[in-house]
Parts: sequence; C-alpha cells; structure tokens
Amino acid sequence: MYKKPIIVFEGIEGTGKSHHINNVTKYLEKKKIKYIKIREPGGSFNSEKIRRLILNKKSNFNVKTDLLLYLAARSENISLIKKYYKKKIILIDRFIDSTIAYQHYGMGVNLKIINMINKFLLNDIKVSFTFLNVVNKKNLFLRLRKRKSLNRYDQFNLSFYNKVQKGFLILAESNKKFYKIIDSNLDKKKNEDLIINQIKKIIK
Repeated sequence: MYKKPIIVFEGIEGTGKSHHINNVTKYLEKKKIKYIKIREPGGSFNSEKIRRLILNKKSNFNVKTDLLLYLAARSENISLIKKYYKKKIILIDRFIDSTIAYQHYGMGVNLKIINMINKFLLNDIKVSFTFLNVVNKKNLFLRLRKRKSLNRYDQFNLSFYNKVQKGFLILAESNKKFYKIIDSNLDKKKNEDLIINQIKKIIK
C-alpha cells in the first residue's frame, strides 16, 4: 500500500494500543526497517513538556484550553513529522482522531474548529492507516486499576469513555478502507498477529 506510511494507533484508555505499537516497533527493528515512533501529546521535546501539563492530575483546564493545549503539542511535533514524512515509517500513538473523539464527541467542542486548526497544522500531511483498539466496560476498568499511576485522562466516568469510543467508531465507519478495528477484549497474541499481518500489507 505505502512504503513509508504514517500509521496511527487509536483508542480509549485500556485498549492496549501502546502495547501493540511497541510490538510493531520490535517487528520493524527485527526486519531492519527504518521508522520513528512518537506519541501525542508528546513526541518532541517541547510536546513532552506540554504533555506533562495536560495529564497532570492537578490540572483543571476548561475544554477549550484542553483542546488548544493538545493542538499546541501537535504543532511542536509537525516539524519532526515533516522531517521524516515519506522517508521513514512514522508510528504515532494517538493523533488527529483522538482530538476529534475526545474533544468533540467526548467534550462537545465544535468539530469545525478542530478540523480547521488540524488542517492549518498538517497542511499536506495525511495518515495512511489507523488501527482502532476498542475495549468493553469490564476490561477498561480492570486494566486501569492495574496501572501504577493514573493521569487526568485515566479518571473520567464510564459515560465519557463510551462517548469517546463511539466517536472513534464513527470515524472508522466513515473511512473503512484505511481503518482496522482491533477488539482488545480478545486474545492478545491473536491481535498481535493480526496487526503485524496488516502492517506487512501496508508497507509492501
């Protein structure tokens, strides 16, 4: 499909997206395929500083400030993405869809504003493929309880996570060709194999 794609891993908390993106990096390293991996918020030096501010449990931003901080973190990553765009495989742990799912579907921020700023920031940069990881209520809270420390976004109520996950599914439905939904309630090893097989198709 694409030799040097941007591949994004999306999903609410507890879906295993970070595990799977790390498993993909191991595969690429084994095959000696060049890649970079970033996360949002985070990635570049300045974006990591913004991440600490956003996710701090003592932070109490209103929804508009939250949105602008996430987009500011993205802005700091754009030069890094542009540097390697179409030169290396770019793996991203959360990206544009997370902003739409959390800030629009979860918090009710105007979608036109989000899309306008994303377009301004990304210009001609386009995501090649997205893995959307989904989880049920039981496993979501089981996995969150196992975490050694919780950030601000790990502590919302079930209603919020439901809205966000439904938002992700709406986005996936609107662009089926470039999405794969991963049911993280199923066997982890089977999902690892499923994702790696899809990665092979994407980068061939």
